[in-house]
Formats: sequence, structure tokens, C-alpha cells
Amino acid sequence: MENKRSVLRKFILENYLYTEDESALKDDDSFLDSGILDSMGILEVIDLLNEAFSIEVEDDEMIPDNLDSINDLLAFIKKKSLAK
Repeated sequence: MENKRSVLRKFILENYLYTEDESALKDDDSFLDSGILDSMGILEVIDLLNEAFSIEVEDDEMIPDNLDSINDLLAFIKKKSLAK
């Protein structure tokens, strides 16, 4: 099974940057500031979190601190996994 970072990176690279070039995305690149994702894209990432990692994102958790980069997503997944 691919690790979480790989799954997230692959999803963003293939679905939003339309490339397999790993250098096209740094783990700390802001999805919103760099225009990689819009609000619909964030909802698709939330669906991915639920489907791939069984992470339920509550309404009050839908904030950039949790969802705006690969690193933010990984920290959020870790925090949610520890809370289970």
C-alpha cells in the first residue's frame, strides 16, 4: 500500500496539475495561494480523505490550516487518527 504522502501527492499531481512530475509540487505549497485547488477541489480532497484514510472532516475542520498543503493534510490525518 502506498503511504499517505504518496497517495495525496499522486491525487493532486494527476487531478489538478495534470502531471506525474514529482517536482511540480512541494509538500508545503499552498493549494489555495498557488491556485492549485479551488473550493470544489478542496471538497474532492475531503472525499479522498474519507475514502482513502477513513477520515471524517467536520464542518469546523474545513480550514486552510488543515487542508491547504500536503504537509497540512498529513498533520491533519495524524491528528484525526490519534483522536480515534
